[in-house]
Amino acid sequence: MSHTSEQSSPLTDQVPPGGPDEPHAAGGVHARLNWLRAGVLGANDGIVSVAATVVGVAGATTALTPILLAGAAAVVGGAFSMALGEYVSVSSSSDSQKSLIAKERRELEEDPEGELEELVQLYEADGLSRATAEAAARELTEKGALAAHLRMELGMAEEDVVSPWAAAGASFLAFLVGALLPFLTVVLAPVGLRVPFTFAVTLVALAVTGWVGARLGDAPALRAAVRVVLGGALALGLTFAVGSLLGASVA
Repeated sequence: MSHTSEQSSPLTDQVPPGGPDEPHAAGGVHARLNWLRAGVLGANDGIVSVAATVVGVAGATTALTPILLAGAAAVVGGAFSMALGEYVSVSSSSDSQKSLIAKERRELEEDPEGELEELVQLYEADGLSRATAEAAARELTEKGALAAHLRMELGMAEEDVVSPWAAAGASFLAFLVGALLPFLTVVLAPVGLRVPFTFAVTLVALAVTGWVGARLGDAPALRAAVRVVLGGALALGLTFAVGSLLGASVA
C-alpha cells in the first residue's frame, strides 16, 4: 500500500517568546485532517492496489481461481498493511503530542509566572495592547492554564491527541471498502467484460473519492479528481500490460 504519511504536529517554524525549543502552531486542524487523510488514502489505496492486482492477473489468464486468490490476498494483506502503517505513523505523532503536553504542564508547575508572561507576549504579538494582553492571559489562565498555553503555543488541545488504534481501524475499514469494489466487480462480471468493467468501476470510484476528499479539505475538487483518475488509469494500464505479456510468455 502507499502509506504516506508521516504525521507531524501542525507546528510552525517561528521561534516563540518562550524559546527556540518550543515551537508554536498556526492552527489546530491536525485531528480533522488526520482522519480525512486516513480515510481518503485508505480508500484510494484499496481501490487502486486491488484493482491493479486483479486486472494484472486477468491480463494473464481468464481463469477465475487465480484472479480470486490474488484479489483476496490483496484485499486482506493490503487492509492489514494499511492499518499497521497508520498505527505506527499515528503512534509517533501521538507520542510527540503527549510529550509536548507533558512539557507544557511541567513548565506551568515549575514557573507559572514565567509562563504567564510568555502568554502575555504571545497575545501582544497577535496585536493586543500590553494591558489587554495581560488581562486576557490572566483570565484564561484562571479558567485553564494548560488549555490556554496549548492553544496559543501549539495550536492544539489535549483531546486532539489521536488514538493510534482508532486511526488504524479507520484505515483498515477505508481500505477494505475501497478494495471490495474492484474485487467484486472482477469476480461477478462476465469473463469477456472483467477488465473493462473493472477499469470503469475503478476510475469512477477514484473520481468520487478524489472529489470528496478535495471538497472536505477545501481544495479544488475537479483537479484532485482528474489527478487521481489519471494516476489510477496509468496504474491499471501498466499492470494489465505486464499481466498480458507474462501470460503470453508463459503460454
